[in-house]
Amino acid sequence: MKEYIILRRELPATSHGLAGVRAVEADPSLSVERIPAHALAELIAEPEVALVAPKMPTRLIKPMAAKTDPQAEPWGVETVAGRSRYTGAGVTVAVLDTGIDAEHPAFAGVELIEKDFSGSGNGDALGHGTHCAGVIFGRGLATRIGVAPGISRALIGKVLDNKGSGSSEMIFEGMLWALDQRADIISMSLGFDFPGMVKSRTSQGWPVQLATSEALETYRGNLRMFDAIMAMTKARAAFGTSALVVAAAGNESRRQDDPDYRLAASLPAAADDVISVAALGRTSAGLFKVADFSNTLATLSAPGVGITSARTGGGLKTMSGSSMACPHVAGVAALWWEAIAASGKKANARNVRAQLIATARSEGFEQWDEVDMGQGVVVAP
Repeated sequence: MKEYIILRRELPATSHGLAGVRAVEADPSLSVERIPAHALAELIAEPEVALVAPKMPTRLIKPMAAKTDPQAEPWGVETVAGRSRYTGAGVTVAVLDTGIDAEHPAFAGVELIEKDFSGSGNGDALGHGTHCAGVIFGRGLATRIGVAPGISRALIGKVLDNKGSGSSEMIFEGMLWALDQRADIISMSLGFDFPGMVKSRTSQGWPVQLATSEALETYRGNLRMFDAIMAMTKARAAFGTSALVVAAAGNESRRQDDPDYRLAASLPAAADDVISVAALGRTSAGLFKVADFSNTLATLSAPGVGITSARTGGGLKTMSGSSMACPHVAGVAALWWEAIAASGKKANARNVRAQLIATARSEGFEQWDEVDMGQGVVVAP
């Protein structure tokens, strides 16, 4: 029997208010159940079942080694937000990753609400989530590492275990939790492991064709699940809450081997309404250049090569990857969220997304290719 993720929504009830009778829907819930093949159709037909998808492995988008001096002034923050007077004050961001080193001085004074979905406990054994969180809201150090250091409340969902592995229901549960906690922005530097699933099946003796076909079916089901959850985030906007979701495009491209080896962004970056982020580096002339490893078809791009941020256990560390580009966009989104609210308008995922795209820079690139850079590099208000 396979394990399936089941998204349920209770049937609408009625509520009597000043406007008369209206429909009221309960929050959705997720569960994971082992279901025999013959019972699957019956389950899908149940009225409260919104969607069913097989579990799929997920993994950390592993960063690349970087040679930049960790004590050097972080160029990414200066590039995207160096001139902004906004700090992200009043904005709540969720980081769904490997956890966080809550004792790091960069997070002093920030209310960190941690929840473990991986089964390995809170904390950050790998340092990836700590580094990404530092890029978004790290503060209080001699060197500025955070794009939005005024953020004072952050949701830290540990959706990958201490080895950097997980499964899709951990991400989905983390997203629903972040929405329940009224996150304004959700940042994810992780991926759905299609190649790993194929490898796992072939190691069990499956023919390559069958292993690939099953992985494709599972990927398709999880894409639908992700899109369904994203649709729920949009629906919440009618009730005054919404969340902008930002995800790393991925590090699978191999332009350095062959210019044709450019892979497109995968889940979660490929889902509807998710802002996918490509990684940029700099040439010796100071121009932007897409990183050799960065996947294509991103929405936006941001600094992702030689990025200095918080290191687990204290101090700073420099890494490269679309994992590092993603939190730059999440941080800039927080600045736009604050700026829109300060203008007297209601900030939401839709108008913040519009500002990010409308103000993205397309100049300053060694070579412009929208397939690689999306609409351009993000710019803070």
